[in-house]
Amino acid sequence: MDLHVLAERLRKLVDARPGRVIVGITGAPGAGKSTLAESLVAALVGPSWIGTWVAYVPMDGYHLADVELARIGLLDRKGAPETFDSLGYAALLRRLRADEDEVVYAPGFERELEQPIAGSLPVLRPARLIITEGNYLLHWPAVRAALDEVWFCEVAEQTRMARLVARHERFGKSHEDAVAWAYGSDQRNAEIVAATRDRADLIVRS
Repeated sequence: MDLHVLAERLRKLVDARPGRVIVGITGAPGAGKSTLAESLVAALVGPSWIGTWVAYVPMDGYHLADVELARIGLLDRKGAPETFDSLGYAALLRRLRADEDEVVYAPGFERELEQPIAGSLPVLRPARLIITEGNYLLHWPAVRAALDEVWFCEVAEQTRMARLVARHERFGKSHEDAVAWAYGSDQRNAEIVAATRDRADLIVRS
């Protein structure tokens, strides 16, 4: 779907509704959620969005830290729904919706460290459109309830898997470990996400 058509849809949502609009982009690992979200932000306001009418708040900042995943025995399932603070993420979305604060600090996620970073994404008062993205926006009821629309991003399966393997290699895994993770843990998560596809407001194919 054309990027400018999607950007225009976002503009119309903001124009049609009072208060802030929060739109989520979901899809399986490697489907292109982050790329689509960042492209939309750039099309609407440019890459330097802080302080503009658009803000970008990914779900990945709510990964549990590795030390906590190790404590609860889920380090080998990192990326699964139970390895996130989903209620914390939902609470952030509700706070953004309330629009009562001059600035709301959201956590980011540092790919080089593979760890969440607290307070790294400031959402300032002028933001009228919040774009968020992540795997489980349609899986967690409390998160879905906080969103105006959710778009489901999908891509050819061969392309998606190739992207995943390349991503894992880029951040330090051997080729063998990257393939094992992509076709193991990532694939189990992808099946959870796929089960939510019919709940989306819009399917975006790339």
